[in-house]
This record gives sequence, structure tokens and C-alpha cells, in this order.
Amino acid sequence: MYVIGYLLLAIAKILDLVLLLFMWIVIARAVLSWVNPDPFNPIVRFIHNVTEPALYRIRALMPVSFGGMDFSPIIVLLGVMFLRTFVVSSLMRLSNSLL
Repeated sequence: MYVIGYLLLAIAKILDLVLLLFMWIVIARAVLSWVNPDPFNPIVRFIHNVTEPALYRIRALMPVSFGGMDFSPIIVLLGVMFLRTFVVSSLMRLSNSLL
């Protein structure tokens, strides 16, 4: 059972790190939307390509643009925070009970 506990703990830590990194990329995307960045810049393209699938799904499900402002990054950030709080914490708690 120790192996499964350590495996779940490792998965939880990696998932937490990936979600944290994605959260910062979404924040960078929101900050970049305030300025007019070069669309051919590789960093800007990477940020756009990584975040657009999640933001597009939110925009397709509900109208989140009011007065020219796009609130889909806020909804994505809330979703990431929920996943970090609920899923990662649950995995860590389960792994600690198996250790």
C-alpha cells in the first residue's frame, strides 16, 4: 500500500504544479490582452495556443463579455483554483491515508 500512497502523492504534486503553471499562463494572457503584443512573437503565440482551448470552451458555453471586457479568464482561474483545492487536496489526503 505504501507504493500506491507514494504514487498518488506524486500525482497530486505534479497535478498541483501543472495547474499552478497553467494559472500563471492564464494571468499572463489576461495581462497581454491589455496591451497590443506582437502576434508573431513566439512567447505570445505559446501563451495564446495554451490558453485558447479552455477560454474558447468558456466563451462557447456562456456569454462572458460585458462592455467589451472578456471575463472568461476569471472563470478559468476560478476553475483552476477549485481543481487545486478539491482534487489535489483530496489526492494528497488519500495518499496520506495509504502511507
